[in-house]
Amino acid sequence: MAFAESRRHLRVAVLAGGESAEREVSLRSGTSVVESLAAAGHDVARVDPAHLPLGEANLPSFDACFIALHGGAGEDGSVQAELEMLGVPYTGSGAETCRLAMSKAASKRRFMAHGVPTPRYATIDEHDSLADVSRRAGRVGYPLVVKPDAQGSSIGVTVVYDSVELPQALAEAKTFGGPCLLERCVQGREFTVALLDDRPLPMIEIVTPEQVFSYDAKYHSSLTEYRFDFALSADARAQIERAAVAAGRALSTAGLSRVDLMLSQEGEVGVLEVNTVPGLTVRSLAPLAAARAGIDMPELCDLLVRRSLAPAGVL
Repeated sequence: MAFAESRRHLRVAVLAGGESAEREVSLRSGTSVVESLAAAGHDVARVDPAHLPLGEANLPSFDACFIALHGGAGEDGSVQAELEMLGVPYTGSGAETCRLAMSKAASKRRFMAHGVPTPRYATIDEHDSLADVSRRAGRVGYPLVVKPDAQGSSIGVTVVYDSVELPQALAEAKTFGGPCLLERCVQGREFTVALLDDRPLPMIEIVTPEQVFSYDAKYHSSLTEYRFDFALSADARAQIERAAVAAGRALSTAGLSRVDLMLSQEGEVGVLEVNTVPGLTVRSLAPLAAARAGIDMPELCDLLVRRSLAPAGVL
């Protein structure tokens, strides 16, 4: 994309890295964003909170911060709240939205309150006995997915087919600390819809030989396919799009976000989660969807920075 000479070039701090389990992906997102903003003509600096605390990075000297932190403080609202205290504009959703979206249980409660379809679930904390967990699992129904409440990139996620497999899956999820979620495993097709505010970008079907779209399937597998062209009725497509937009509105997302959904074999749509800081690597879904809509990576990153400086709802 050719950027108009009259547009003011900005000084942007790209926050990437951090100390979460998703550090590796965040670093790759950060590299992609730095290169894209530089291509758009901006003065860009990378800031890794793992090496330089935000309070020591002189962030108020920048026009805006581009948040490319995945998981942990970068996605649970902590960084967003700190930037708000510093008075520094930043990309993406606000602190409260990020806090809600980071917790799968909190998101589901909000979805249900707003009539957004989502698979049946139960929450588990460290004080629950195995007998309590087994009873809740029975109510959710097998097969089910055990996942940490506040991890992204499918980290710590296990599909469980019966009660015998439950203890090991719980142990895996609990290694990340905090509560866990038991969620009904929907048999069907997986889709993702990226949103620019509440504008849906072209939806993608995710096809993987694995039972769940795991970390390896997302970032390492050559067998995972992302399809824009697939057989799907107009009604099902509309249902998926409506559910994605409704999920974003329920959480009040802003800027770029991504909604992951399932379409069951019975034709029912269920929202799995909303990602308020979606990946921005060369393999990431949101940039692929934007490109399909005619928005290349430099334009997308430029748009998101300028969106952070504009009144709410103005792109």
